[in-house]
Amino acid sequence: MIAGPHASTEPLVTPEDILAELVRFRSLVGQPNGDIVDWVAAYLGRFGVAAHVLPGPEGDRANLFATIGARDAPGLILSGHMDVVPAEEPDWTSDPFRLRAEGDRLFGRGASDMKGFLAAVLAIVPALVASRLARPVHIAFSYDEEAGCRGVPHLIARLPELCTRPAAAVIGEPSGLRPILAHKGKAAARVEIVGRPGHSSRPELALNAIHAMGSVIAATRAAALAAQQGPLDPIFEPPYSTIQIGTIRGGGALNIVPGRCTVELEARAIAGVSPEALLAPIRSAAEALRADGYEVQWQPMASYPALSLPADAPIALLLAEITGTTPQAAVSYGTEAGRYQEAGIDAIICGPGDISRAHRPDEYVTRDELATCTRMLERLCGRFAQDGA
Repeated sequence: MIAGPHASTEPLVTPEDILAELVRFRSLVGQPNGDIVDWVAAYLGRFGVAAHVLPGPEGDRANLFATIGARDAPGLILSGHMDVVPAEEPDWTSDPFRLRAEGDRLFGRGASDMKGFLAAVLAIVPALVASRLARPVHIAFSYDEEAGCRGVPHLIARLPELCTRPAAAVIGEPSGLRPILAHKGKAAARVEIVGRPGHSSRPELALNAIHAMGSVIAATRAAALAAQQGPLDPIFEPPYSTIQIGTIRGGGALNIVPGRCTVELEARAIAGVSPEALLAPIRSAAEALRADGYEVQWQPMASYPALSLPADAPIALLLAEITGTTPQAAVSYGTEAGRYQEAGIDAIICGPGDISRAHRPDEYVTRDELATCTRMLERLCGRFAQDGA
């Protein structure tokens, strides 16, 4: 059954029905998310599971955390983000916020990234409640992951008051249900140079912000070339840290000296390299422009650490056994897993769907992927409660 545009009041337990409900929420990154948080909390409440709604500093969005089982033992976190990227692409063949079934495929914004995993987690809640777990399973749903993992640090900071420190976390980003052990870290920033506008016939009376930004661009290129020389790690593609400028804005007309120029840039760092350190020489180049009379603003946009989990970590061995696949060494994109590892919690990526379908028109997850993920989570939680990790 595919849900219509209004929330069901019945206790849905099939992952497909739950996914339909989750997809209908326009839980866009950077926007208020109270409607989806309230729905998840109400769903958990139907099975006697109390949800902690944890508002972020923005005031209009929140993380959600819930525990099933004994609270005084190191538990397992099932982690995912509720936010999705906008669905403004003209190539969608149906309403992106209404789940559409076509054969084995379930189409909708977030179906792969990553409401499919959220639906599988929520689908196993009745079984977890009935199993009287000796080790707890924690449900951790975050906000604004798509803006650079901005929400989850506030959730992680609250963990000491909510539970005994968890032993492991599974972050359900789309991985084809193959465990992933490592990813790069990231830092992003916006640089704004403000000069003095004027008529192009008298450039000596103005301060050209685009010309000044040229030194920042040159510093970025130099830093990117230096990063290619190492350190290197062959598990990543490419095997070195990367730096790039993604956007640049400035100027309004050819005969006006531009008084303002802005770039957005990022660094993606292999494990063991600080992405913020990679951006440091670029920031220095920007701030040096103040000596020439320019105003300079350096605004951090996003930051999260790399993930690097040993292949023999208990949670990695357990997931490899349950999925029947050899863990993938690394991916170059980032997730919230690095934040959990930074907090002393072994973290690994494993979820349904494929990252290549994310952020694209007609995003989908298959029914088989959803069902397989649900069975995998049931086995994982049962084995974890029995064996630990």
